[in-house]
Amino acid sequence: MQPSKIFFTKGVGAHKDKLASFELALRNAGIEKCNIVYVSSIFPPNCKLISRKKGLQQLKPGQITFCVMAKNSTNEPNRLISASIGLAIPTKKSQYGYLSEHEAFGTTAKKAGNYAEDLAASMLASTLGIKFDPEQAWDERKQIYKASKYIFKTSNITQSSEGNKEGLWTTVIAVAVLLE
Repeated sequence: MQPSKIFFTKGVGAHKDKLASFELALRNAGIEKCNIVYVSSIFPPNCKLISRKKGLQQLKPGQITFCVMAKNSTNEPNRLISASIGLAIPTKKSQYGYLSEHEAFGTTAKKAGNYAEDLAASMLASTLGIKFDPEQAWDERKQIYKASKYIFKTSNITQSSEGNKEGLWTTVIAVAVLLE
């Protein structure tokens, strides 16, 4: 199976049980009815990015669903957690791109999202032979990648949350769902 479509979703859940908080995060993301299978981080060639709404409409209860997922949990009150998926798509649709997963503690959604996006773009850039300085700031490298004309798009989806104030388990997820 080579996926032809992909969509992004995210969610957060809190419960006294860690597993139940994950289930609630899946519900919040709209993918709780699926049998999730984790895959590595390749954005398939000729794959079309579709909206969350269109993607969720294509899912059926019990369906085996392939995804790239970032997940983080805490039961520490007020602890900031985040989960992020980065995306880097090459200009040539016939080439593969990259997705990246990043989980962090004490990091804002913006910072975690930028990190995941940078990671995906750096993996794609190294595959394409684009020279870059890994010590440069992300904003500077992003301009180099765009100027190379090899990388068409970079983005991220990130979910962050503070740990439940009562000490319930809090789980955040960011997910790229692959569809046939």
